[in-house]
Amino acid sequence: MTQYVFEPAPVATVAVAGAAARFPVRRILCVGRNYAEHAREMGGNPEREPPFFFTKPADAVVDSGVRIPYPALTKNLHHEIELVVAIGKGGADIAPADALSHVWGYGVGIDLTRRDLQDAAKKAARPWDWSKGFDRSAPCSPLVPAARVTQPLAGRIWLAVDGVVKQDGRLEDLIWPVPDIVAIASQGVELRPGDLIFTGTPAGVGPVPPGSLLTGGIDGIGTIDISIGGA
Repeated sequence: MTQYVFEPAPVATVAVAGAAARFPVRRILCVGRNYAEHAREMGGNPEREPPFFFTKPADAVVDSGVRIPYPALTKNLHHEIELVVAIGKGGADIAPADALSHVWGYGVGIDLTRRDLQDAAKKAARPWDWSKGFDRSAPCSPLVPAARVTQPLAGRIWLAVDGVVKQDGRLEDLIWPVPDIVAIASQGVELRPGDLIFTGTPAGVGPVPPGSLLTGGIDGIGTIDISIGGA
């Protein structure tokens, strides 16, 4: 029996739609600039160059419906609504044609970003970690098993701040769709059960004032809502 110098932290988990069992999270991979219009609004090139990835710690995940304190060290918190892919079967160098067989389910996520810290990191050519991987920065809706999702690669993806729609896109506009993202990610790291992949956000990202209510959804997948506390 393994002994530890102190009690290990609890496993991070995500709710599963219609079930008591929860999905254990191993790590969170995120894809940057995977919608052309978002790439443009962030000053990037929307051409189909190889996607890039960044990460969030597993315990950054929180359930839909929670109230999140306004994060420290920022005065410019941003929302980014995303399709989340939950990996159920691991593998390396997965072929795009086989990629969907590795997907356990799908969810709706929000990549919360301390944009002022990210902008400063970009200017200094430093890593983004502090702007992306902070506490409670990865809200996620209950996951829907892939077998119950008839059209995971099509449909509306949207987010509203206090009832005003700010992001409104289509999954069909992903530069790199889900099979490609899973395959390319597996070339750099071995995917394992419990990995979550946030697949990128459509145009319209913007500030989240203290006290805001964020609501969003993806056709055929589900909805998410979180409230942001005061600064």
